[in-house]
Amino acid sequence: MKKAHIIIALLFGFTFTNISCKKDKDKIEADASTEVHDHEGADIPLDASGFDPFFAKFPQYKEYEKDIRELYQKHNHYIWHEKRGLIEFAEVLYNRVNQLDDEGLPMKIPYKKNLDEIFEDAGRGEKPNMESELLISSMYMYYANKTLNGLDDEKSRQTGWFLPREKLDYVAYLDTLMKEPQKIKGDKSEVFAMYFGLKKALQKYREIEKKGGWGEITLEKGVKSLKEGDSATAIVQIRKRLALEGYLKSDSKSAIYDSDLAAGLKRYEEKHNREFDGKIGPAMVKELNVPVAELIRRITVNMERCRWVPTAINKQQEYIVVNIPSYRMRYVKDGKPFLISKVVVGKELNKTVVFSGQMSYLVFSPYWNVPKSILEKEIKPGIAKDANYLAKHNMEWNGQSVRQKPGGQNSLGKVKFMFPNSNNIYLHDTPAKSLFNADDRAFSHGCVRVEKARELALAITKDQAGWSESKVDAAMNGTTETYFNLKRKIPVYLTYFTALADEDGNVAFYDDIYERDGRLSQFLYAAK
Repeated sequence: MKKAHIIIALLFGFTFTNISCKKDKDKIEADASTEVHDHEGADIPLDASGFDPFFAKFPQYKEYEKDIRELYQKHNHYIWHEKRGLIEFAEVLYNRVNQLDDEGLPMKIPYKKNLDEIFEDAGRGEKPNMESELLISSMYMYYANKTLNGLDDEKSRQTGWFLPREKLDYVAYLDTLMKEPQKIKGDKSEVFAMYFGLKKALQKYREIEKKGGWGEITLEKGVKSLKEGDSATAIVQIRKRLALEGYLKSDSKSAIYDSDLAAGLKRYEEKHNREFDGKIGPAMVKELNVPVAELIRRITVNMERCRWVPTAINKQQEYIVVNIPSYRMRYVKDGKPFLISKVVVGKELNKTVVFSGQMSYLVFSPYWNVPKSILEKEIKPGIAKDANYLAKHNMEWNGQSVRQKPGGQNSLGKVKFMFPNSNNIYLHDTPAKSLFNADDRAFSHGCVRVEKARELALAITKDQAGWSESKVDAAMNGTTETYFNLKRKIPVYLTYFTALADEDGNVAFYDDIYERDGRLSQFLYAAK
């Protein structure tokens, strides 16, 4: 169905609103579960000479002309009409299009007035006409493009997204929907799976917004932090905030920082991959004061990112994914999370690139070949100040370049995980373990430092070659490089999501460390 280049999982839910013809909702939904291809056994011929006048009259749909011509070259008859009028699935699709806002798509439907007129009661019994047929096909193309593909490749690259994009075959997918209409309720084969959790979260936060959201939390002047047992107006405000999001079962409205609030705050911090120290300080208050409208916008931009993720990950049994804003790596094995580790990613000037690759080998006790930029900016100035600089840092000249020899202080640590790519980015160990204690971990020159590098190496080598812990430790603590070639390559995805949701719609928000949400939001909301 998709013309895939590579692959990752999520998409839409199904809610019906009243349509102008006032058909019973349950009947429409039931109709969407049966095949709608038959047209009462008689296809109605279509005159292709009407295409040029149609696209001249409705130029906003011209970008879909190639696909629409292909659709009718394949079928050469009316698709949306039968002898008695519109087929039921046309109305199902019309309802879905009118609910684009539920998909996090704040945009106006082209020629909506014309489409509305087609589905009015007065038009149900009329004979098929070329204009209404092509309008519905254009409506389908528009809907599929926006909900499944999203913004075009050029715009996604402008937001720093270089994971290969898939291209939906709209014509073939319509055939699938016609045979299996229930797929329009949510086809997980066509979108990255987290989309559905974010969609639930979108509904949840919009309900919070409708009820007035949450007010601003203010610490009293001179108060640096609050701890269990303290009493303050801010406690009442925080309690309301946590109850609305579900971190507290109910809002007691108490101004006393009690064990119930402490448990809710602990759940909040754990959801955001942080350890709770028991204190409420300015940083936490600042984060809790982000308006619900901003969180809604953040959910929608991450729903858009889900449309860009290769859907193969939904079925892949083994892969490694790093989400840059959450500073987390996840190793999935046999379709289940096997190992989760903190990571350090690239700092602002050396951003970690969003892309994918295939891990093909590991290097134990690696040399670190110092990049030319670091050699010029850091190493050579160090040598100029101290003649013993290289020796002190366990480095040596290697031709015209410098490399750091294997050892405990090697900048790459004791193992690196290679998935060859033009960005020269890989996963690796690090001697600077203290960096993993920080909440914000954008410190590297672009590569990804993995806290549990040893555990990852153990898991991969044991599974693929039966290596023991002692064999891995010996390789990691050697004086020369040892290569381990994978028999089975492991897909690696470096992603950028500032909101992550589980299947129940529970969502965690992360700092937009590379400030990419704003640009994506501009593209998305400019389409209104």
